[in-house]
Amino acid sequence: MALARLKLKLGEILVKKGLISPRHIEEALKIQATTGQRLGDILVEKGYVTRETLERVLEEYKASTKLEGVVPTPDEVDPSLAKLFPEKLARMFKVVPLKMEGGTLLVASPDVLDISTLDYIRFATGHNVRVLLSTETFVERVIDKLYSPQLELLKDVFQEVETESIEVLEEEEREISFGEDLAHEAPVIRLVNYLIADALSKRSSDIHMEPYERRFRVRFRIDGVLYDQMDVPLRLKDAVVARVKIMSNLDIMERRVPQDGRIKVRVKGQDVDIRVSTVPTVFGEKVVMRLLSKSGLVFDLTQLGFEKDQLEVFVEATERPYGMVLLTGPTGSGKTTTLYSALVRLNSEEVNIMTAEDPVEYNFEGINQVQIREDIGLTFAAAMRAFLRQDPDIILVGEIRDHETADIAVKAALTGHLVFSTLHTNDAPSTVTRLVDMGIEPFLVASSLNLVVAQRLVRRVCHDCKMEYTPPRAVLEGLGIRDGEHGFYKGRGCSNCNDTGYRGRIALYEVMPVSRRIMDMVVEKVTAEDIRKTALEEGMATLREMGIRKAREGMTTLEEVMRVTA
Repeated sequence: MALARLKLKLGEILVKKGLISPRHIEEALKIQATTGQRLGDILVEKGYVTRETLERVLEEYKASTKLEGVVPTPDEVDPSLAKLFPEKLARMFKVVPLKMEGGTLLVASPDVLDISTLDYIRFATGHNVRVLLSTETFVERVIDKLYSPQLELLKDVFQEVETESIEVLEEEEREISFGEDLAHEAPVIRLVNYLIADALSKRSSDIHMEPYERRFRVRFRIDGVLYDQMDVPLRLKDAVVARVKIMSNLDIMERRVPQDGRIKVRVKGQDVDIRVSTVPTVFGEKVVMRLLSKSGLVFDLTQLGFEKDQLEVFVEATERPYGMVLLTGPTGSGKTTTLYSALVRLNSEEVNIMTAEDPVEYNFEGINQVQIREDIGLTFAAAMRAFLRQDPDIILVGEIRDHETADIAVKAALTGHLVFSTLHTNDAPSTVTRLVDMGIEPFLVASSLNLVVAQRLVRRVCHDCKMEYTPPRAVLEGLGIRDGEHGFYKGRGCSNCNDTGYRGRIALYEVMPVSRRIMDMVVEKVTAEDIRKTALEEGMATLREMGIRKAREGMTTLEEVMRVTA
């Protein structure tokens, strides 16, 4: 009875001051009996009283009952107490250790009236406990300082990025389930917002969140290369992942299978789409966030890296009324940007352009874009079959993955449609034989194919810290360049390029038009190497040759050329 009386004390004070009604107290006590929450927390959650009012009442209560003791500032708290006082205990009861006085442990709590909690702390720590009344804000600050010093250090960094300027659009309203609480805490929300804002400010294309046994690493992919950014406090690992999943409307309780989602945010007035992918690993879920921002993105063929003669060949092939144009290269080599640039150039009121993509990365007015959904049977092949009943002029199929898709694409190209697509091969000549290997008749490949383009992306030398240098001898020999040749450049490293020496990227292209001679070779089923020799004789420049040319022009470095070309 005495314990129940003490728990009612806070409610009595609030009722006496006219801040809540007895009915509110009765309802809150029923919830407390079921959930075990503190009475003050329930009253705040129900909206019967604000947190600020509750803290003011507690301060007045402390003064009126002459509760002794001066609560130190967070900086005066003894950090060694974190070993004595488990973090789980601090967060569960919202009680934090302050210091030892003799054999008594001084703790701070926004609720000095819950005797059962104090008894539990005495048992768990093995010390006599004396409690000092404090605000909940103070308790949260001390918890962060004792158990997450890295997060404390990040608070200054948070101020450098306007994280409040990030607005999450289309986030579903949802009930907070068990285990989600920390994901909704302000520090976690600020941390995720900071990572997004920082990645955008550094022109990053991807954010990687990677859990390991003793660390939770965050890396940014900038200009195609991954860079370490920070180690997030390990205790926040699940909360940060949960926050990202909440933002992208994924199932927060499902951690056994991969999930894909999407976030739409507004940063400083600009809308940014973020593709989210989660994969379960040994130590937790890895998250990759692909940032899709049109800011600074140029869909202009003349700005991508084509040489003048290459651009003329490419434009001529894309202006034909029918046939197929294929782009090849690994993931992240810029194929989508090149294809979009071609479609933007061809987009007009006179043509019907339809695309099948997985995923649709950017939206364009006047282009009919379809998102592939293999889970419901909307595959590339199914979309292509539907397109042919939609009176198309130009078709883009995101990727040719199988015989069925290849067969429909080839037949569409032969029946009066201009078809764009991509294929995963190492170079342009191999693309032709790859189609034959997929089961397409050689004479159909020869008749339908207009042009094959292989491409790679290399980092640009930073304009602000550009300097002439002599590449290492091993690099020169590896590229077949005479030792002692000059006229090459690299970046010294500056604040504008984050001390990398590179800023932005440019494409290298290997453009192979399908000439009559090559068509005959395809029908004869010759090897990719024979086709390559013929293409070189007809004037095709390889990716490596284009890279060396770009390096001589000061656009990139020879090290970059070696990195991306074989």
